Amino acid sequence: MTAPVFVVETDRLATAAPGAVIWVDGPEGRHAVAVKRLEAGEAVTLADGLGLGVDGTVAAVHGKDVLEVTVEAVRREAEPAPRIVVVQALPKGDRGELAVETMTEVGVDVVVPWAAARCITQWKGDRGAKALAKWRATAREAGKQSRRLRFPEVRELVTTRQLAPLLAQAAFAAVLHEEGAEPLASTELPASGDIVLVVGPEGGVSPDELAAFAQAGAKPYRLGPSVLRTSTAGVAAGALLLGRTGRWG
Repeated sequence: MTAPVFVVETDRLATAAPGAVIWVDGPEGRHAVAVKRLEAGEAVTLADGLGLGVDGTVAAVHGKDVLEVTVEAVRREAEPAPRIVVVQALPKGDRGELAVETMTEVGVDVVVPWAAARCITQWKGDRGAKALAKWRATAREAGKQSRRLRFPEVRELVTTRQLAPLLAQAAFAAVLHEEGAEPLASTELPASGDIVLVVGPEGGVSPDELAAFAQAGAKPYRLGPSVLRTSTAGVAAGALLLGRTGRWG
């Protein structure tokens, strides 16, 4: 089994070299010692979530929340190319967190919450701030679980109007839609830049939204013969693109 990942601040890892010792404390140290029950001699990976990480071995455990790790190797994960950006309409209940979790595990790079016209769920005030915090915490924990060094960026909530510039600047932009004339599986893809996928809500993308997206350069594409739920469409499409672009090679 691969070594578990714990998050450490960038400044602790920036000057790390083989033989150095790094202390893991706070919530991450507590999780390592009290929950994972790690002991001296076990392998661990420390990451900052921004692409920098070290592989090491537990040298000592102090109390209930401090881990002493000896660095064995330093790893730097390059910026992904092309980058996979999923614009996720707000699903009902906890399906948003499920979508973020599985997209993180698959390898999606950026998640953009979208307040689509037909969204039942609305993020407003404190409720919106708490929901966004949950999405970000989910991406962090799923990044650790899937052994990533670079965790997905979960951006602020956008409206349809705010989304148009993101689509216009993308190297490739697609709206996942059951009536799309062209399959996503066979369309030509760029080798670099951002590939932006728009995933609509349970009620679908409205005609006005489709028109606005088309004006910004995003055409509708279909995934396959079946209609996927909003919480799984981004996962399926992300996996397809990661395979087609060679990111899974």
